Amino acid sequence: MERLADLLDAINRALARVVRWFVLLMVLIQFGIVIGRYVFGVNSIAAQESVLYLHGAFFMLGAGYTLLVDQHVRVDIFYARLSTDGRRRIDIFGHLFLLLPSMAALLYWSWPSVRNSWKILEGPISVGGIEAVFLLKSLIPAFCILVMMQSVAILIRLVARRPVA
Repeated sequence: MERLADLLDAINRALARVVRWFVLLMVLIQFGIVIGRYVFGVNSIAAQESVLYLHGAFFMLGAGYTLLVDQHVRVDIFYARLSTDGRRRIDIFGHLFLLLPSMAALLYWSWPSVRNSWKILEGPISVGGIEAVFLLKSLIPAFCILVMMQSVAILIRLVARRPVA
């Protein structure tokens, strides 16, 4: 089971190594948009939408890695004061009864929209934009799957009482 957890970790780590470059690309494109608009008087809706696509991809595809390295948002009122065993119990409960079910529900309810978007190869958000809204919508199930995979890896380690990450 721990080999499975290591494999799931490796998938999110590899993906994080790719999507981290999206931030640099996003900044460079936005810089180009600003220079183009205010220096040369040209504008591109597709370039503006590419920043939106990269931003969405960065956050949605990087969420599993964020969970892996324990950098997600946590409301830490009681958690920090608990023993290691108490924290482990809360983590197991949270993954089993909150995180996994919510990701499964989001995956289930978003899938028809994503499927329909692919069926019609849904076009741009704005006239002159990127003709690939179906790719943008595909980030939702990808996000759910990556977070669920990482949650399972963490659960394997929690149950085995091995340190997470």
